[in-house]
Amino acid sequence: MTPNEQKNNAGKTAAQAQRSPRPQSAPSSGAQKSAVKTAPKTSEQKGSVKKAEPKKKEKPIKIKKAKEKKPSLSKEFRESKEKKVFLGNIRSAKPLDTVYRVKSGVDSTFLIIVLALLCFGTVMVFSSSYFFAGSRFNNSTFFVKRQTLYALAGVAALIFFSFFDYRLLRNWALPIFGVSYILMFCVFLPVIGKSEKGATRWIDLKIITLQPSDIMKFSIVLILALYFSCVINKTKKFKYGIFFPACILLAVCFSTIIQKHISGTVIIFLIGAVMILISGASAKWLAGICAAGASAVCAIIFFTNYATARVNAWLHPETVLQDGGWQPYQSMLAIGSGGIFGVGLGNSYQKQSWLPEPQNDFIFAIVCEELGLIGGLCVIALFIALVWRGLSIAKKAPDTFSSLLVTGLVAKVGIQALLNIAVVTATIPTTGIALPFFSYGGTALIMQLAEMGIVLSVSRYSSQEKI
Repeated sequence: MTPNEQKNNAGKTAAQAQRSPRPQSAPSSGAQKSAVKTAPKTSEQKGSVKKAEPKKKEKPIKIKKAKEKKPSLSKEFRESKEKKVFLGNIRSAKPLDTVYRVKSGVDSTFLIIVLALLCFGTVMVFSSSYFFAGSRFNNSTFFVKRQTLYALAGVAALIFFSFFDYRLLRNWALPIFGVSYILMFCVFLPVIGKSEKGATRWIDLKIITLQPSDIMKFSIVLILALYFSCVINKTKKFKYGIFFPACILLAVCFSTIIQKHISGTVIIFLIGAVMILISGASAKWLAGICAAGASAVCAIIFFTNYATARVNAWLHPETVLQDGGWQPYQSMLAIGSGGIFGVGLGNSYQKQSWLPEPQNDFIFAIVCEELGLIGGLCVIALFIALVWRGLSIAKKAPDTFSSLLVTGLVAKVGIQALLNIAVVTATIPTTGIALPFFSYGGTALIMQLAEMGIVLSVSRYSSQEKI
């Protein structure tokens, strides 16, 4: 046979083998293995196999990462792109997608500073007042006993508000402000109103004498913190950042001016200015308002006999010793006689009927006389530490309302301490500004400690961006 005939016969046999049906009985495994080994696959079989079983592309499997549980995170406080506002980074603040409240203990450093100021102040109330109390009430411990009771009530308020949920103050801000504003006019009621030294500033409840301006200082911080937390994204506009808060501030300042309470007016105005500044309002407009406020104060000074006499006593105290110059003159003598190390605790000479009511507004002069320059610097350092630590708490606060609230409260203490020291050292005219935690007084001390309790409540939480 020729080679061509052999090829044709081989092709016919292969075609017949493919058309023939398969046997029903399956061959043994050994036969299958031998058939696989001996019978080579033809090109048609290879092509049919490839067409029958095409390879499919495998889809990549997406693995979902499990969210890690944060052990100290409480439930989500808010889910909004709200700006976090605070002093230095106020204009460069970026919105947070989700903010959580991380709960922990109170800020121990802030608490220690507050208690140090309270204890220091109570000791100085006794040291400065025992001679005056003995000569007037025949009881040298008259003032310190009452101050100790006020301090215990204030510590109770501090503990209560440190566990108080500060977020509830958002709902109570308007009622608290409304009641405080009504109390500012209750001092003129003939039954409960009380006047001293030509000024009507107190409400006599027999058990305690209440000064509504101390409550209003807290209320103005609270209402402005609420307002700016609602319009924080609009504070660059004059209407929202300057006009509306200025209207609130002027209404409150009016209620203090009619009481002849210039010091209270100045403090409230400065607190409001600080709140407007840290909210992100335009600094130019704020500077204009401050200039207008300063002009108003100057007008009050030059056109009211009460304020004019205070300025004359400040400029020339030695010439008007019997008409307002006695207190600043004796205060300067007390500070000067203290020197660097002081005359010793309890050994003040000026408190022996020379400096009137030394346990009140001019208690810092007794501190400098008995403890010297070192003692005065320690007091100033404690107030600086209080403000610094408070601003640190405000920076970590979980929301705008709490951040503004804490900043306003510590700014209030800082402003009042600064003005009191300025009055005692004759840097500014004499006016009735108490030294926080030191000056004798029930309403002021209880309010101050309650406010510090609110700061401690905020310090239990810090903000953390969702990762």
